[in-house]
Amino acid sequence: MVAEDEEAIGILIYRTLLEEGYLCDWARSGTEAAEFIERASYSLALLDIMLPGIDGYELLEYMKALDIPVIFVTAKGQLSDKVLGLKLGADDYIVKPFQISELLARVEAVLRRSGRNLTPIQIGDVQIDLVARQVLKNGRPVELTGKEFEILAELLNHKNVALSRAQIYEDVWNEIYTGETRTLDCHVQKLRKKLGWEDRIRTVFRVGYRLEV
Repeated sequence: MVAEDEEAIGILIYRTLLEEGYLCDWARSGTEAAEFIERASYSLALLDIMLPGIDGYELLEYMKALDIPVIFVTAKGQLSDKVLGLKLGADDYIVKPFQISELLARVEAVLRRSGRNLTPIQIGDVQIDLVARQVLKNGRPVELTGKEFEILAELLNHKNVALSRAQIYEDVWNEIYTGETRTLDCHVQKLRKKLGWEDRIRTVFRVGYRLEV
């Protein structure tokens, strides 16, 4: 999960992580980040410190209780700030501005140190490799479009949870949801057919979709 209230930086981190094959949620405030934690599990959190609502220090305490590794990504660049963040329990500390290659390297290092692996996920006869962005069904490649794969990743990240159409649309298309459902529903129908998941990706009446695993 990324918790970042600066739009440009949030988009940069979020899109880069998706392109690298990570499942990712982006919270625009500390309050939203806390809500995300309530409904999904995470292998890593990238937290700004100066967030609206709940700041990064408070979120860090919550993350530690749930055994979620944390990297602070912040403009607070004084040595004393870095020492404080690390003493409070952050696993790493990155000062803005930063090189995106450095951020990716640190993400990989923290995941490796914490034992979070990114091995392929097996659900029935379907295998999903989130790093390679590859899907196999009965050992044969399934060709998914970029949006179909991101919808799949979103459903996997919230398996057995009813997701609203608005949440799926905004996370995948990174646009405000205006109530038009045809685009999303069409993609979901194609995803169901390609995976043979008509019974796994359930329509939740007047809400959206749920992946049953």
